[in-house]
Amino acid sequence: MRFAAKYLGDYKKEAILAPLFKMLEAIFELLVPLVMARIIDVGIASENRGYIATMCGVLVLLAVVGLVVAITAQYFSARAAIYAAGKIREDVFFHIGTFSRGRLEEMGTATLVTRITNDVNQVQNGMNMFLRLFLRSPFIVFGAMLMAALVDLTSALVFCVVIPLLGLVVYLVMKSTLPKYRQIQIQLEKVLLRVSENLEGVRVIRAFRVENRQKKEFARDTNELMNRQIGAGKIQALLNPVTYTLINLGIAGILWISGGAIQTGRLSQGEAVALVNYMSQILVELIKLANLILLLTRAMASAGRLEDILKTAGDERSYKEDTVCEDGELAIEARDLCFSYMGGRDTALTDVSFSLGEGQMLGIIGGTGSGKSSLVRLLRHAYDRTGGELLLWGRDVNSYRDEDMVKFIGHVPQKANLLAGTIRYNLLTAKKDATEEEMWQALEWAQAREIVEHKEHQLDEPVLKNASNYSGGQKQRLTIARALIKKPRLLILDDSASALDMLTERKLRQTLLSLPWKPTIVLISQRASSVMSADRILVLEDGHVAGFGTNEELLEDCEIYRQIYSTQFGKEAVDAE
Repeated sequence: MRFAAKYLGDYKKEAILAPLFKMLEAIFELLVPLVMARIIDVGIASENRGYIATMCGVLVLLAVVGLVVAITAQYFSARAAIYAAGKIREDVFFHIGTFSRGRLEEMGTATLVTRITNDVNQVQNGMNMFLRLFLRSPFIVFGAMLMAALVDLTSALVFCVVIPLLGLVVYLVMKSTLPKYRQIQIQLEKVLLRVSENLEGVRVIRAFRVENRQKKEFARDTNELMNRQIGAGKIQALLNPVTYTLINLGIAGILWISGGAIQTGRLSQGEAVALVNYMSQILVELIKLANLILLLTRAMASAGRLEDILKTAGDERSYKEDTVCEDGELAIEARDLCFSYMGGRDTALTDVSFSLGEGQMLGIIGGTGSGKSSLVRLLRHAYDRTGGELLLWGRDVNSYRDEDMVKFIGHVPQKANLLAGTIRYNLLTAKKDATEEEMWQALEWAQAREIVEHKEHQLDEPVLKNASNYSGGQKQRLTIARALIKKPRLLILDDSASALDMLTERKLRQTLLSLPWKPTIVLISQRASSVMSADRILVLEDGHVAGFGTNEELLEDCEIYRQIYSTQFGKEAVDAE
């Protein structure tokens, strides 16, 4: 629990006061059997009702004071656990935010969601119970044994036998269940992944009518989770009956020893009752301690998984010294660029070389899986290249920090992604000090002004989760407006007009070519009509450069480009060109 202790260190006052108040409660509880013994030996034996009433008042006082102390202890323990867990969740969340795209894909969304929710909750529960019981339960166990020794040393020997046996039982149960709870957490991640995939792909599942197969796979995963939980539960279920058996045997031993002692006059009846009460207190506390250890076992498994996340390198990408290219007028230059995804056998890009001048437009076209999006990700330094060179304005792309790249690169992803909130909120995400005039201008450039003007609240129109209240074309145009509002030096459009009609796309393309600050534009598209007006067109096939030049040059020299062009405009159009 060193991991949790590090966070509890920020709340030392609560972490110290909680167990101290619990110890006070334990002291009051240990006094109760002695008061009961006095009631039996003095009050009842002499039929002194006044004494009995006084001692009953003492019991009530002990109960009230103990209740107040217990509530205070639980307040401090809950406060420390909640705030410490909040800090853990915050650290894990922000650390996940430092992961590069490759690291996120490697770990998986379901794993990260489980860690930041279920695992943090397990650690919080463990810390809360630990602060409440880690001193109280051992204190009562050994305190009861000491008090029993003060009452009768011979009877206390029973405690010395029972307590180690109970400790051995708890240890064996903890040792057996710890690996099982780790397996349960891993299986829980698989179930969450299955749920996430089914919810996100519900339309695809229905379209292909594979609901029954998904039900069977989900049932298989949940049954596996259930079986692992039952396996751990069976071992845990042994704890209470074994503990009760040992304690009851201990009570029987005390009664047998104290029965003879009472007959010889070595023990009074009240003292015998006190010994039984102390053994019962030990029973209750050991049950609590055993459950605490089981809870800590789960918490330790979860803490280890959280610690693994925090120890994982936040960003495996490298940053190098600034390098200067000989030709400073080039906006982008790639030299024998190579790239492979982590764990992938095949290379996504192989020996890609091209250059683009400042203020020019580069069109990238090719079939599915040709490496278009991979190239864009390298331009944004979402991944480290595996070979070659990639320069932006004469500097190695690895020499730019993310903070700098965000300022001068505007990226519109292949899948339009708007944040829940409002249209204004989404635009301010790109430029937090943008004026209303700048927002409307960006919307006009993106051909999205009419969308917002027709909304009841205009810029303050709500955007629901996943922008479900907007069509595909509307989401794409709003995403483009968000990229344009900061007037980026490099604008990357990754097939971001696929949902637009031909007329709207043509207007957008014309607007992009006439932007007042003349950005360098990289445009990925499946349509030859979208890239044919670009200054340079890069044709990719299976990660290799199949052609590079203008529309006219590629129609003459690149067979793949001619095939793409002819599928959209017909063979006659190719011959005419």
